[in-house]
Amino acid sequence: MAGTIGREFDGVILAAGRGTRMAPFSDRYPKPLLPILNKPLICHQIEYLRDMGAGRIVVVIGHLGHEIAQHLGRGEAFGVQIDYVEQRDSLGIAHAVMQLEPHIQRPFAMLLGDIYFDMDRSIDPLARMRDESAAGLLAIMNEPDAVALRRNFAVHMDENRRVLRVVEKPRFPRTHWKGCGLYVLDVSFFDAVRRTPRTAGRNEYEITDAIQIFIDDGARVIACDMVSIDINLTYPYDVLLANLHALRTAGLDNAVAPGAKIDPSANLHQCVIGAGARIGPGASLRHVVVMPNSVVSTREPIDRTVITVDQMVDCRYWVNSGGAPAGRGEQIVH
Repeated sequence: MAGTIGREFDGVILAAGRGTRMAPFSDRYPKPLLPILNKPLICHQIEYLRDMGAGRIVVVIGHLGHEIAQHLGRGEAFGVQIDYVEQRDSLGIAHAVMQLEPHIQRPFAMLLGDIYFDMDRSIDPLARMRDESAAGLLAIMNEPDAVALRRNFAVHMDENRRVLRVVEKPRFPRTHWKGCGLYVLDVSFFDAVRRTPRTAGRNEYEITDAIQIFIDDGARVIACDMVSIDINLTYPYDVLLANLHALRTAGLDNAVAPGAKIDPSANLHQCVIGAGARIGPGASLRHVVVMPNSVVSTREPIDRTVITVDQMVDCRYWVNSGGAPAGRGEQIVH
């Protein structure tokens, strides 16, 4: 994709969330710095936006934002320019977008900084938006699980994939198309954002309300089926699921970071071992993520677990023996 659109847009990553449900990780790591194959999630996202053609990326920071800025710097390591905008109050995604308006003067591709995506990288979403004379594009995926849709937002569209309606966390989904946290938007979207009210239920400014106002104003917004999987890093087990999926996608049995020390007698299968970690003699790990600088000294088998420097988070209730999500939800009734 690189170079196909002449860098005529900005990248945006929203990375200000507190991640309270991610405990015990949230006290130590901002969610965008949680590792996927030993690389922070946000670094994967920066590389995607760079390869898409973005020369400048604006990161909205909040909780532990200084750590994100310290890790990323000004973008030299990625070959892009990174600027930072602070969201002082956690009042929803649309509120985070409001903070961007003084800093964005052209179309922008926006990612939610706590979602791991596996998407069709042959698709150029900005080019597709322009080819169809649209003012916005929403990345979507086919999601037959109603429970998963209730955690996200549903996208209703016509036969030409023009978006008609978006519904935040629908209790009774009437479509299998799910929005996935990748948006490409014209700067005229800020007019809708400024008029977005707070929701009654959560007292926040919802991005879906802003998008619906944009559509109701007559903006042409299209949907693009380009995502095969998205994992919102909401709970500790999501870190394990995202890493196991990334391992399978890369065709790896294990991923071991430089500086990790593994005893030759240790047995590892489908594991991600962070930098500075130490795996002792006789250790037996299966479907395990070992965070940087953590130590495994037990010879007892460990399965479906995330190991930090001070504790082990057992994920077996949520992750099955094959390393996939345990169980399925309800089927959508049309």
